[in-house]
Amino acid sequence: MEETKVLFHLLILLHLLPPLLSASPYNCPISFCGSSAYSIRFPFRVVGQQHGICGYPGFNLRCDKQGKLLLDLPNSGDFFIRAIDYRSQIVQIYDPSGCSAARRLTLDLLGSPFWGSPSQNYTLLSCPVGVNMTGYITVGCLSNSTHSTLATSSETFAMSMSNKTACRIIDSIRSPKSRLQDQGGLTSDLNTDIFLKWDNPNCQECVAIGGTCGYTNVTKQDITCFENTKKGNKHQMIALIIISIGLAMPAIAASIVIACYICRDDRRVATWIARRNSIPNVTTLIPGTTNVSNDGLVIGLNQLTIESYTKAVLGESKRLPGHEDTACAICLSEYNVKETVRCIPECRHCFHADCIDEWLKIKGTCPVCRSSPSPVHVH
Repeated sequence: MEETKVLFHLLILLHLLPPLLSASPYNCPISFCGSSAYSIRFPFRVVGQQHGICGYPGFNLRCDKQGKLLLDLPNSGDFFIRAIDYRSQIVQIYDPSGCSAARRLTLDLLGSPFWGSPSQNYTLLSCPVGVNMTGYITVGCLSNSTHSTLATSSETFAMSMSNKTACRIIDSIRSPKSRLQDQGGLTSDLNTDIFLKWDNPNCQECVAIGGTCGYTNVTKQDITCFENTKKGNKHQMIALIIISIGLAMPAIAASIVIACYICRDDRRVATWIARRNSIPNVTTLIPGTTNVSNDGLVIGLNQLTIESYTKAVLGESKRLPGHEDTACAICLSEYNVKETVRCIPECRHCFHADCIDEWLKIKGTCPVCRSSPSPVHVH
């Protein structure tokens, strides 16, 4: 019965948790890709995992077989996502092949909801291996065995290098600013992650108060913040877990106690009860008399007769006063030190005292050899 209660409460909890964990009123659960530590939620959505209403146009993501999250920019192709900062509305991306510097040369954000945060003009210089590069940062993935590539935001430095050395200007680009600043105002490493920002939809205030943005209805016309609903759901979920645990703990504790009780030597009592219940037409036992059935037949011994049989407490050797047995034939439990046993004098078979006393009250024969002990008559 107690186990049934536990199962019932667990089923309720499992039934209610999925809706509570949803991130929008349209069953938009927060999603993850591979082992990434950040969650994917509105305005982003993972294609194939979340419904179209869970994301904003231009924010579709894909999760590849290696557990990498991909963002497809319409004019620039796929980039891996390193992290998403929903509060600052910045997504950190990098080139799948490992050369983000090369991707910066062709990066085109037109047609996407993103812009460089912030952007800056860079001049690229190609210098032969003979030019001393000491003190300058080279862009490794744009360099080769014969030439090193430098990137600088200083046009003056670029012109000076091209006039004084064998370096030549090969390109000029405008790209999201590298997080590694120019070294001494000269060169930069462009082979770093690219940080893109989005302005629309603007959910910064909603995220700041712990909420989640989403569409107000299936028409996808208006966006609102579901912070109150989410907080309420969170509190409800915590309350539900606490209540379920509170309800389940007594049942679990009771089950443990029952299991321990059954494992104790006292389980022989339960065994005896089962055997007693298999004997039909047994009347209430009356101490000091011969017990009879409803049919008037003698079926047990009186208390005086039973008490007259040998009774002993087992010592360390567990030696019985009668036949040497290792277990009680009634409850099938092995004898232990300091247990009390009683033996039937006619056949010298011994049993736990509690077991044989109850047995003889309802059935006046030895449980092993079926001999009938002589009753003591009371006048």
